[in-house]
Amino acid sequence: MRLDKFLKVSRIIKRRTVANEACDSDHVTVNGRRAKASYDIKKDDLVEIKFGDKVLRFRVLEVKEQVRKEEADSLYEIITE
Repeated sequence: MRLDKFLKVSRIIKRRTVANEACDSDHVTVNGRRAKASYDIKKDDLVEIKFGDKVLRFRVLEVKEQVRKEEADSLYEIITE
């Protein structure tokens, strides 16, 4: 699954276009490397997103095409906020 789509499906970022822009402006890294929106996200990837001066780090636990709102947080594990 594409990184921008995963960020939307997991509800970390509300819109796919916003996720795409975050990736294009180098605010997102995967496993310590800058990642484009088209990056193929996999289980156990470590993702870091910079929101201004805050940083969100999480590990991907599962990749699903669709998930209910209540189950969205089961796709990842937050490491630090």
